[in-house]
Amino acid sequence: MSSLKIGFSRVLITPPMGVSMAGYFVERSADGVLDDLEANVVTALDGEKKAVVISVDFLHMNTPLNQRYVDKICRHHGLDPASVLIHCTHTHTGPQDDVNKGGDGAYLEYLGRKLSDAVGFALLEAKPVIQIGTGMEEAKNVGFIRRFRMKNGKIRTNPGIGNPDILAPIGVLDENARIARICREDGKELVLVNFGVHPDTVGGTKITADYPRFVRETVEAVLAVHCVFFNGAQGDVNHVNVQAKGGDLNGLELESFDDVARGYEHAKHMGRKIAAAAIGIYGKVNFSEDKTISYHQITTRVDAQKATPEQRKQAHLYHDLHVAGKDSEIPFKGMELTTVVAEAGRIVRLENGPSYFPLTISGVRLGPVDFVGIPGEPFAGIGRGIREQSGFPCAFVCCLTNGSAGYFPMREAYDEGGYEARSSQFSPDVADTLIETGVQVLRHIKT
Repeated sequence: MSSLKIGFSRVLITPPMGVSMAGYFVERSADGVLDDLEANVVTALDGEKKAVVISVDFLHMNTPLNQRYVDKICRHHGLDPASVLIHCTHTHTGPQDDVNKGGDGAYLEYLGRKLSDAVGFALLEAKPVIQIGTGMEEAKNVGFIRRFRMKNGKIRTNPGIGNPDILAPIGVLDENARIARICREDGKELVLVNFGVHPDTVGGTKITADYPRFVRETVEAVLAVHCVFFNGAQGDVNHVNVQAKGGDLNGLELESFDDVARGYEHAKHMGRKIAAAAIGIYGKVNFSEDKTISYHQITTRVDAQKATPEQRKQAHLYHDLHVAGKDSEIPFKGMELTTVVAEAGRIVRLENGPSYFPLTISGVRLGPVDFVGIPGEPFAGIGRGIREQSGFPCAFVCCLTNGSAGYFPMREAYDEGGYEARSSQFSPDVADTLIETGVQVLRHIKT
């Protein structure tokens, strides 16, 4: 008979002012706080078996840093490394994760201690589980495909609101918010939410968790529960409605450096809409008596996307100009400038780099709740492919989990072009490989 217990904890991880901020190809230093960053932890225990799922308000964690944190958590709490998922929500208004890119080493060391502490708190807080339910509900007009075919045949990411040259979006949205409702003896319920869209809604130089903060706040205020948010397959999805008009534009202002409209009030709007979907299905989830803990990881490999000699020559020119702070001499602007700078960085970085990359896909099962962790930014089609091919439509497919390896576009995106495929270090096989491996992981933890 199962004796499953699930625990929760939350710790603040807001960095000190002056830290380098991650998310863009321009340097930013934090000069204020709009809201605190958090790490939210869910632990599961059944006898000697334990698993931990952590959601951190961070852009991403590079793989060595993530491994350092996992090792610390496992040493302190007697966990199997395969049983630990560290997921980043992908806020673009948080601290840098790499000291080689301006990250604050003292803060990153502190963060590792905070995460380990939070796991300890959640293990101590664990309560017996009564039942767990899962469900999904649409959250319409929150996320939008951000890649478009233009009338001239080219592909552009974020071509701008009202751009008359847009022909059609490329890709299929998944507008479902997936939730898990965990009912416990003598403790608050937990509501876990999974939805895929970029948290790049605010911009600027003030710390904020972006819309995930408002998902959590709204769900908790209405339902009197603990809420944890997990971002989904969001690589080609953001908040920009290119057909916005009238009230759609409330709370948004155009950013000059990449021509994307952003705003803190819009982040609140997104959080409320995702929360509304979670609240809407909360009372109608499918409850299960399943109280199994299981976990599994598979490491696969994907070839690198290499450049031609001519591409390398052009890339070095653009890369050197960017590093020298001379972006004005690169003959592009807005999102097109961001694209060529990112592509140049990828080509220079891989010029003498490896011919392939290992990628570890992680899975954790908490009863009927299945997590599939992808170590980068998968397109929406990857999440859909894993769910459809596995037969588990409510699986939590989570981006930026146990590592950060960049964008994972669909195969056709490489022929089409655009920011994500041009900046990705992976060959066109990456989506097919991730779907196949994700299905294998999911089926393993379900058996």
